[in-house]
Amino acid sequence: MIRTQISLPQDEYSAAKREAARLGISLAEFFRRALRSALPVDETSPWMHFAGMVETGDPESSRNIDDVVYGHKD
Repeated sequence: MIRTQISLPQDEYSAAKREAARLGISLAEFFRRALRSALPVDETSPWMHFAGMVETGDPESSRNIDDVVYGHKD
């Protein structure tokens, strides 16, 4: 991961901090998500259009991603 620095007006910084807290994510993750939504989709990997769109609220969801994507197996 590459580290970068940006300058923001105080009101935008405060609004971003509040929204990140509301979502339960870090400020850095909030900005990564915002940037991803602004960038064009990589057409060579069409499935990436959906990356990051599934939110279960379950911090363990990455351990059972098939259940998250396809539903629980009976």
